[in-house]
Amino acid sequence: MKNIKVIYLAGGCFWGTEAYFKNLKGIKKTVVGYANGKSDDTNYEIVASTDHAETVKIYYDFSRISLTEILLHYFRIIDPKSINRQGNDIGRQYRTGIYWEEEDKDSEQIVRDIMKYEEEKLGKLAVEISPIKNFVKAEDYHQDYLEKNPMGYCHVNLSLADDPIIDDEREFLNKNKRDYLDDISYDVMENSGTERPFTSELNDEYRKGIYVDKLSRKPLFVSSDKFDAGCGWPSFSRPIISTYLEEDRDTSFGMVRTEVRSKSSDSHLGHVFPDGPVEMGGLRYCINGASLDFVPYEKMDEEGYGEYKIFVK
Repeated sequence: MKNIKVIYLAGGCFWGTEAYFKNLKGIKKTVVGYANGKSDDTNYEIVASTDHAETVKIYYDFSRISLTEILLHYFRIIDPKSINRQGNDIGRQYRTGIYWEEEDKDSEQIVRDIMKYEEEKLGKLAVEISPIKNFVKAEDYHQDYLEKNPMGYCHVNLSLADDPIIDDEREFLNKNKRDYLDDISYDVMENSGTERPFTSELNDEYRKGIYVDKLSRKPLFVSSDKFDAGCGWPSFSRPIISTYLEEDRDTSFGMVRTEVRSKSSDSHLGHVFPDGPVEMGGLRYCINGASLDFVPYEKMDEEGYGEYKIFVK
């Protein structure tokens, strides 16, 4: 499937873990099962004796949501220091773990980076990490269990899926846009205008760092997702976090396009097109530089963006 990658997450009872991730933008499919046990055959009745962990196989569109974002959600819903227990469920089958496809070295590196990031904050963790082995699909009645049984037990707070993954709500610049923005930025962000190609200094900006909404200061894109599309406008393969942008149908000028807007300031940014590099997901977020400011990596802590450094590769 185009743009689809796979990650396996063991987070205690797989009913709640699956239900949580199905609520995230960019998650295309989930399968619950048993992973990293001693054999390639097990079931719910004998899972403890085969040493498998209850695990959710997650198919995600990496042009819409990054593995980094997925894993930050994962650490939000588990107790990463608990050994063989999550919520009221006790046993080896309820251990926590992150597993990747053997050949997927990019995912492995991201997992290791996230583990280092979390251990720097929390100390030694009990989360198992390794390539996936002996994954066995669970019985049909376990698939989408909480959709079929909404009153079923769940140790995961499913409502957290709607909360910001990084709590960085900044005070909105409560000023008249016309007074705050220069003429070009105002025309772009308020009137859905377009700057002339090759006029923004950000078109040739390739230092390590993040790109933020010029008005709200919310991070929108990251340098490692930027590429030279040759079009004259800054181009990115995906947003830094899946929920920070909104996309609307745009039929202006006799064309059918997908407009990209910043959710935090309700401002026009540009458009997204399906002609980006295939290896980066195939999307091209063509963004007016006049709507963005660049924050170099070395200044991110100073400017209050330290929590976003994990996204910058």
